Amino acid sequence: MNESVKSAEQAKPAEPTDHSQRVDPAQFTCPVELRDYPRVILGHGGGGALSRELIEKIFLPAFGNRLLNQLSDSTLLEVPAGRLAFSTDSYVVRPLFFPGGSIGDLAVNGTVNDLAMSGAQPAFLSAAFILEEGFSLGELVAVVQEMARAAGAAGVSIVTGDTKVVERGHGDGCYITTSGIGIVPEGVAIGRSPPAPGDAVLLSGSIGDHGMAIMSVREGLAFESPIISDTAPLHHLVAAMLKACPAIRWLRDPTRGGVATSLNEIALQAEVGIVIEEGAIPVTPAVESACEILGLDPLLVANEGKLLAIVPAEATAAVLAAMQADRAGREAAVIGRVVADHPGMVVATTRFGAKRVIPLPIGEQLPRIC
Repeated sequence: MNESVKSAEQAKPAEPTDHSQRVDPAQFTCPVELRDYPRVILGHGGGGALSRELIEKIFLPAFGNRLLNQLSDSTLLEVPAGRLAFSTDSYVVRPLFFPGGSIGDLAVNGTVNDLAMSGAQPAFLSAAFILEEGFSLGELVAVVQEMARAAGAAGVSIVTGDTKVVERGHGDGCYITTSGIGIVPEGVAIGRSPPAPGDAVLLSGSIGDHGMAIMSVREGLAFESPIISDTAPLHHLVAAMLKACPAIRWLRDPTRGGVATSLNEIALQAEVGIVIEEGAIPVTPAVESACEILGLDPLLVANEGKLLAIVPAEATAAVLAAMQADRAGREAAVIGRVVADHPGMVVATTRFGAKRVIPLPIGEQLPRIC
């Protein structure tokens, strides 16, 4: 048996772990010595023996499957008839490990969720790594294992990939790009009809957890209740919502730029107005306190396991019930509605009854959080 296949079969990805605890890269060691190099060197990206060792000793044991183990220039996929969803994204988060997850979780869940927003069930991922010379191989193993656990939890296979090494000082440890293919079930009609006045705006849960979890680490902030990233796959939640209403108008996962950016994008693209009730938006006390300390608006803070939905008025109760019955949507709430007034604009009603415009942000409040 080919050694790479054997190693992959003998080292299946571990079961998903509880991400409520921060991952400590020091607990991981390379499963097999890589010529006694504890850190990435330029030779690991040269396409020779060191590159081969990186693949066979780190990537294949974590990601190995029948398709990936072929190690060909491209992977032939068998997919059922129907529409395909295709997405790609890059992840440059710092720090690489944070309360509730890691860059490995994000690289899987972020692309899975992008596919889910079109109603697709994710099937295959690619993974490309940009590694900086000097990056710890122990940390790389930790990232890869977290990535494998997230893929296993989401039910997707990583079937192709690439690795490049850049000189010291020309990267930031580890960047990951993932692309994904998903299957859109027959009858799913997300976006087929545009949002209309009277439609409800639903949010799947509390906002700002991911962005503030990272900021709490960067700034050394401690709170009575720890802030944990919400990174999680959402395709099962979307499937439950579509079962309740196959003609959901619009879905978005409010990552960079948060809820404010996603709602503005919907309003501008659909040429409708959106009114939200700030008091109806779930925000944990710890996130609210952190935002107050740092002078941030929770509506502009990134999320990695939440979604926004625009739903026909008559289907609101059914979709909300389906969301609240799913673990990923148990805190779901109706936070607003689509209106004919002020097309392209989002307006919030504050807790005091005043109105304020929620503009599309020019840049990001927080750098490098996904």
